[in-house]
Amino acid sequence: MQPRSNVWRYRLDNRNHSTTGYNIFLTGVADDEEKTFAVAISEKQQEKMRLHIGDEISGTAWTKKYTKLEYADYYRAGALKKNTEAHMSEEETASPWTGEVPGLDVYDWRGCRMLDGRTYRSKCFKCKWACMANVAIEYDWGVQQKFRFESFCYGPKNCKLYKMGKPRPVPYKGDTPSYDEGWLDDVCTERRGDDD
Repeated sequence: MQPRSNVWRYRLDNRNHSTTGYNIFLTGVADDEEKTFAVAISEKQQEKMRLHIGDEISGTAWTKKYTKLEYADYYRAGALKKNTEAHMSEEETASPWTGEVPGLDVYDWRGCRMLDGRTYRSKCFKCKWACMANVAIEYDWGVQQKFRFESFCYGPKNCKLYKMGKPRPVPYKGDTPSYDEGWLDDVCTERRGDDD
């Protein structure tokens, strides 16, 4: 489970984040096919069910309408039921952190840093502090937006697995792209120290 995060970008010096729920990553049957997929759920659903790695669940959901806007494969999950609950370890002492996810207010307070996409997939995918965000880029102010997905990390700054990756281009109509080289990460996470 990871936060369902939305990011708005404009030029170099604007990057706004908001969390709207959680993405659950599942291996199972959807649309009569066995596969791996993601389902978006609300904060209230998570507060009620307290889902975590290893749980077996069932339910219904809508197939996403706009593939460029939403990372999860399904949304508006309903009739969720926890069929089997997995045992959770008592204490997490090292990354990736795989325990119960905190409330969205915790993610919003912590802020996040850009996370290298390969590191996200290979080392951080199970971590509750990692996420694949839905990104909207203000390409032509008030006229056109471009969309993509980017990986971010809400975890401790001293995590041994963390890598920022390459600077990320932010295009704008009629101009060369700006590059987010990471200094905005410091602004987004200024409330906390290296081990927080």
